Amino acid sequence: MDFDSNLRNIKDSISKAKEAGAVIRLGPELEITGYGCEDHFLELDTVNHSWECLKDILLGDWTDDILCSIGMPVIKGSERYNCQVLCLNRKILMIRPKLWLANDGNYRELRWFTAWKQNDQLVDFLLPDDVSEALSQKYVPFGYGYIQFIDTAVAAEVCEELFTPVPPHAELALNGVEVFMNASGSHHQLRKLDLRLRAFIGATHTRGGVYMYSNHQGCDGGRLYYDGCCCVVINGDVVAQGSQFSLKDVEVLVAQVDLDAVASLRGSISSFQEQASCKSKVLSVVVPYKLCQSFNLQMSLSSPLKIMYHSPEEEIAFGPGCWLWDYLRRSGASGFLLPLSGGADSSSVAAIVGCMCQLVVREIANGDEQVKADAIRIGQYTDGQIPTDSKEFAKRIFYTVFMGSENSSEATKMRAKVLSDEIGSWHLDVCIDSVISALLSLFQTVTGKRPRYKVDGGSNSENLGLQNIQARIRMVLAFMFASLMPWVHNKPGFYLVLGSSNVDEGLRGYLTKYDCSSADINPIGSISKQDLRSFLKWAAIHLGYSSLAEIEAAPPTAELEPIRSNYSQ
Repeated sequence: MDFDSNLRNIKDSISKAKEAGAVIRLGPELEITGYGCEDHFLELDTVNHSWECLKDILLGDWTDDILCSIGMPVIKGSERYNCQVLCLNRKILMIRPKLWLANDGNYRELRWFTAWKQNDQLVDFLLPDDVSEALSQKYVPFGYGYIQFIDTAVAAEVCEELFTPVPPHAELALNGVEVFMNASGSHHQLRKLDLRLRAFIGATHTRGGVYMYSNHQGCDGGRLYYDGCCCVVINGDVVAQGSQFSLKDVEVLVAQVDLDAVASLRGSISSFQEQASCKSKVLSVVVPYKLCQSFNLQMSLSSPLKIMYHSPEEEIAFGPGCWLWDYLRRSGASGFLLPLSGGADSSSVAAIVGCMCQLVVREIANGDEQVKADAIRIGQYTDGQIPTDSKEFAKRIFYTVFMGSENSSEATKMRAKVLSDEIGSWHLDVCIDSVISALLSLFQTVTGKRPRYKVDGGSNSENLGLQNIQARIRMVLAFMFASLMPWVHNKPGFYLVLGSSNVDEGLRGYLTKYDCSSADINPIGSISKQDLRSFLKWAAIHLGYSSLAEIEAAPPTAELEPIRSNYSQ
């Protein structure tokens, strides 16, 4: 819903594409509004502001001599569609509504949009009055089809459509389309990138073509991290691949390809020729304009690349790390607070925040002005100072709190302290026994009974109740520290409380309600314990937090029951 910033980023990306000599510029799905607007898509304002932004782009020189595919919601009649608007030379060439909507897993597009079902017709769409007057254009083609230029044919295929049993690119290729533009809103999932790349490669390997893929990158205020990885594939070869995890607001990926290679491959496949000769016809919009340059020997074409995949451990570090940075800079918070127990889960979250601090400092060193401005604001640097050391930066934006009780061991207390020193966080060591004792005294005053642990002769109910008090009071104290510690240190704002429940605990319900599983955000909520243990071993070496190796090797314990010589929990 950040229209001003989105518009600025779109213009910036078009400028960078033009500087690189590109003739087609493809942005991600619903890029004007942002993909994660949820029920704001149901508001007319969201659509109206999208038209205002598109009009702004088309009134300038942004689309001069470059075909731009721009994603936005469009209302036609009484239906709302998820569309790619194809523009060139300050005119709209066509509006392509999405045919198949993503509606499983984390996706709910059918709640907000209608799928376009009239695949055999391109209809006239009446532009809004102000847009129509500004562009001197009243009607534009709307529907499923492709654009036939003088020298090539180009079509849009939107996100989910690629993954359907009968994807549009199959019949579009038989109709002579050589360039496919896929605008996507695809979120990060461990080990998922391979599935995506295999789909692009498969789309062009047996039927030829250039497949362009653009995706969002970052967190737009929700629980998902969109993991970029834009790419260009020709005839099954990846010739350009963008970053999967980055703090940049705009990343432009450029490739130069020879379309003769597409025609050559198609001409050499007998079955393609046979199927193309009896294809079902797809409608097109004819545009009398040349997109290509004629070939000359000085041109350097993009060569096939070895595909870059991150290990699952790197994905755990960089995905949530980048997501946390976007969440922090857009939330108005001054930093994070983490209840750090010295166990595997909370230590994983601490390491991810440490990784975030390292990424921020690295991006600033690489000259990213936006990251620098955000870091100076959040870290409250003055007198021209900038973050140059990740530990020093962590000290400004990251609090860790060990909330020990009489049941806590010295070992976990020391592990929390050593890790906080390695990361650089502002560490607090708090004993919560007096608070627990006060609650038990209140309970005793009201009921006349004082519960006992099982090892001291208490029942299961007493034992569980005593453990839950400790767990829950930690949540209450965490939020108190998060709201008041900035005030103690003369800082504005508040801290976001980080949770540390892994996905196994979530699926089993293995947690105390309203303990440290309850927080503002939980960076490891979709990661399994097994993957986290691998991550801890990796981070001990690659992030430089060597104490994580000892934390990973330690036997897990909740430390909520009394430690006895003959018993530990």
